[in-house]
Amino acid sequence: MTQWIGRLFDERAWPARVALLLVLAVGYLLVMRGSAAGAADWILALTAVVVSAGGGRWPLATTLVQMGLLLAAYEVGHHAAVIVKVAAAIALFELAMRRSGWQVAVGTAAQVSVYVLHPTGGVAAQLYRAAVMIGAPVLLGAYIRSVRQTAAQAQRRVAEEQRRRRSETRTARANERTAIARELHDVVAHHVASIVLRVGVARHVLPTDDPRVREVLDDVHGSGTATLAALRRLVTVLRDPEVGDTPPFVEPGELHAALDEVVQRGRQVGLDIESSVDPAVGGLDPVRGLAVLRLTQEGLTNVAKHAGTAARAEVSMRLTPDDTVLLEIVDDGGTSPPALPTAGDAPGHGLVGMRERVELLGGSLSVGREGRGWRLSALLPSASPPAPVRATKICHHKPAPA
Repeated sequence: MTQWIGRLFDERAWPARVALLLVLAVGYLLVMRGSAAGAADWILALTAVVVSAGGGRWPLATTLVQMGLLLAAYEVGHHAAVIVKVAAAIALFELAMRRSGWQVAVGTAAQVSVYVLHPTGGVAAQLYRAAVMIGAPVLLGAYIRSVRQTAAQAQRRVAEEQRRRRSETRTARANERTAIARELHDVVAHHVASIVLRVGVARHVLPTDDPRVREVLDDVHGSGTATLAALRRLVTVLRDPEVGDTPPFVEPGELHAALDEVVQRGRQVGLDIESSVDPAVGGLDPVRGLAVLRLTQEGLTNVAKHAGTAARAEVSMRLTPDDTVLLEIVDDGGTSPPALPTAGDAPGHGLVGMRERVELLGGSLSVGREGRGWRLSALLPSASPPAPVRATKICHHKPAPA
């Protein structure tokens, strides 16, 4: 009901309001009064209809003009008083709907003064007129104004919350990208150090009869050493000692031990964890190995946080024939219902970071309900693209002449 009234009295809907009031005025004067309505009645009624068009933009001025027309109707055009009363009540309603404070008080006082100057009937009749023509429009207009203000405040809060979440999401993604960049620097530094070491060995074991070989090896060794020093300086700047409690780089052969350590820490806080890790996962490349380790950490942390430390979780990790890693972490929801988030909570940052990490590796992440608990599924494709298929050229030879 309030929405319909709000639409009808929207500032842009003034032609509809004027047309409706015009139909009522013409119908009342023609049908109800007929020939008894004089020229003054028609002039006052039509003027009140025209003035009502300004209620949306100038509500107080429109209300005061309608009060003046009502005084004139009582003096010179008695039959038009009903139409002007309706127009004045509508103007007072629009004033209360669009304004507050002293403006509403002035408009209400003006209409009260008109009824006091021209009393009709006894005290009960006067009170009834005041309630219907003054009290009801003011109360209804104030109510619709409060509803609109409440809706506008709710929309502002929703917009602010959305902006806050977008800002926090961008921050979480930036933090995760920084962590990934730091880890990739460590991986590159590891490989460059290996190259420098192998070139150093080559300088000592290869024959040095050709000075060009020595020059090339010296150049590669010097460039690698300088690159390694620059990478170490960058890593020192990027690395935050407070991020995580696992080393930023995990050797492929150490991935199993690092995963076992994460599972053991989860069991120490009370989680009942069943772990199934494919032995082939230990041979993953360093980048995907780091991603698997971080996903397992974050997944078990979320289980303990949302399902409780008494929850049961299953960690499954396997490598498909096409070298794709499939990781699943499923929990049973715990023995007690999870706590409802409060307004100050900012859920989803860990999920945003995990999704960012997986998508940067070309994989996919799925998180959703599984019974009373949750299931996290991650797919990390092979780090190396498949070998291109070479087209076989078929040669057609002409038969040798006999």
